[in-house]
Amino acid sequence: MSETFTKGMARNIYFGGSLFFILVFLGLTYHTEKEIPERTNESEMTEAVVRGKLVWEQNNCIGCHTLLGEGAYFAPELGNVFVRRGGEEAFNSFLHAWMKAQPLGVPGRRAMPQFNLTEQEVNDMAEFLKWTSKIDTFSWPPNREG
Repeated sequence: MSETFTKGMARNIYFGGSLFFILVFLGLTYHTEKEIPERTNESEMTEAVVRGKLVWEQNNCIGCHTLLGEGAYFAPELGNVFVRRGGEEAFNSFLHAWMKAQPLGVPGRRAMPQFNLTEQEVNDMAEFLKWTSKIDTFSWPPNREG
């Protein structure tokens, strides 16, 4: 190896390193695209789930809550609320009761607003939250209460 660092050596390192990292990037992109369908439960997405997502967006729920770690940290994580609040047996009735009871009026605590959602909108929201609870998130959130 020569004592000096030539322009040709710098060019080879630049192009070789660029090619290496482009190949790594393409490999990781391929891996991600291959894994996404296996980790999501896209096959269970129904019209009710889509309508529930729309209710979620129209009422800016993510402005206070997090969903799968994304959103504001003001209110509880809702990625696993379906499991936490009764699952198949009790979640729908829980969500209906919870939404009707808002605002709770607990002193010293900011309340969730009353959105005056219809029965159908609450059912759709329940389906959306049920669907999100079945996404493979590698055990996120890290604790049961989010």
